[in-house]
Amino acid sequence: AMLRGRLIQLRLVLEADLDALYDAHVNIADRGPYFPLGVLSEPAFRREFAEHGFWKPDEGTLVIATSDTGEIAGHIEFFRAVNYWDAFELSYQLYGDRFAGHGYATEAVQLLVDYLYAAKQRYRIQLVIVPANAASSRIAEKCGFVLEGTARGAFFNNGRNDDVLLYSLLRTDPRPWHESDRG
Repeated sequence: AMLRGRLIQLRLVLEADLDALYDAHVNIADRGPYFPLGVLSEPAFRREFAEHGFWKPDEGTLVIATSDTGEIAGHIEFFRAVNYWDAFELSYQLYGDRFAGHGYATEAVQLLVDYLYAAKQRYRIQLVIVPANAASSRIAEKCGFVLEGTARGAFFNNGRNDDVLLYSLLRTDPRPWHESDRG
C-alpha cells in the first residue's frame, strides 16, 4: 500500500480493481443524495486508467482498502477545482452503507492530506460539501477543516442547483490527528 493507516490503506488503482471501481462508478443508486451523478463510459474509464492509472501530478485517485481484509471500501481523489487557486480539492466515496460509520473516510482524508502537503507545493486543501450531508461536515470538522462559507447554487445535481459549503485546511493549520499539533 502507498499510505497505511490504522483502519485503512490507500493505494494506487490496479488493473484488478477496475471492475469493482467501474461498478461503483455507474451504480448511481449507491452514491447517496450528495454525490455528483455524472458517469464515464466504460471505454473512457478504462482508457483513463491505461493512460495514467488515475494518477497525475495535479489529480489522482486512490483506493480505500480495509486494513484487516484488504476489501475495497471506496476511493478518494484529489484534483484542482479552480485552476488559478493554489488549492487541491478532495472528494471521496464509500461503496455502500456497510462501509459507513467506521472512520474509513476520516482516515482517508487525513492520510491524503498528509501525503499531499509532504509531496506537493499547494498551500490549501478544500472540501466542498452539500449542507444536508452532515456526515461529511463531521469528517471535515474532525480533520480540522475550517468552514469558510456557502457558495450559493454552485452544485448542479439531480436536476436542480444546490448551495455548497466550502471548507479548507491550509498547510499552516493544525492537523488535529497529529498529537504534536495539539497545544
